[in-house]
Amino acid sequence: MTNPKASSSSILFMLVAIFLFSSLSSSLAFNITKLLGQNPELSTFNNYLTQTKLNDEINRRQTITVLVVDNSAAASLSGKSLDVIKKILSVHVILDYYDVEKITKLTTSKKTSTVTTLFQASGSAVDQEGFLKVALINEGEIAFGSAVKGASLNAKLVKSVAAQPFNISVLQITAPVQVPGIESSPSPPSPKAATPSAAPKRAPAPSNKSGAAPSPSKNSGANTPATAPSTADAPVADTPTTAATSPAPAADEPVADNAPVSSAPPQADAAADPPVLSNSGVVRQGMKIGIVAAALMLWLVV
Repeated sequence: MTNPKASSSSILFMLVAIFLFSSLSSSLAFNITKLLGQNPELSTFNNYLTQTKLNDEINRRQTITVLVVDNSAAASLSGKSLDVIKKILSVHVILDYYDVEKITKLTTSKKTSTVTTLFQASGSAVDQEGFLKVALINEGEIAFGSAVKGASLNAKLVKSVAAQPFNISVLQITAPVQVPGIESSPSPPSPKAATPSAAPKRAPAPSNKSGAAPSPSKNSGANTPATAPSTADAPVADTPTTAATSPAPAADEPVADNAPVSSAPPQADAAADPPVLSNSGVVRQGMKIGIVAAALMLWLVV
């Protein structure tokens, strides 16, 4: 015979486990603004992400790599419009997860590889402006550059700032990637609200100050009826005009990077092992899970 208490305990255990797993998954969601906020030397880059609203686009992604620069390197963006800054920073957001280990494998397996950025997904990129080249140069240094023809590999990997496999990786580079012609690239079209056209004016009604129907003349005959008003004098009804609404723009699909990955070689001296993302909320969540699990097991034993 089935023990009712055992069945109830099993169901309760499953419900608690599902709840705790959902809570833990929610706590692992990243926020690029808070993540970079732990590094004062990245405050300028972080502020630009907020001002251009790129932080929201990054947080909506599930697999992302952000190339950041420190305050001194970000000073080269000063004086540019927010529209241009947004284009440049969009090139620094790779639509895949690359920590130091994975980026080293990529550059070792292929001398030069190409990765897709958020600027390519925006639909504003011209030719190869939305792609980055990654290559191994000098004595094991990893460098980044625009895939535009003639562009140089002007930015080198400094270190890993944070990593949360396989959701987000933040890598610091020496300078903003230079993309020839990006400042003149068209901005993404923004949907505009349709303006309804003006309705036709009402035709004026015939004026009759006396308000009485016209009477027949004495000389025209006693039984002659009054002439009916012309239909041309009838008021014209208002005809509403339906405003055509612009269709919502279709979201751009990111281009997948199919670069082959080989076995991991020794890492370059300039790149340290990627630190695991420190998140106090995750630690607290883990402690809660441990306490609840221990209490539940104790209750099941008793």
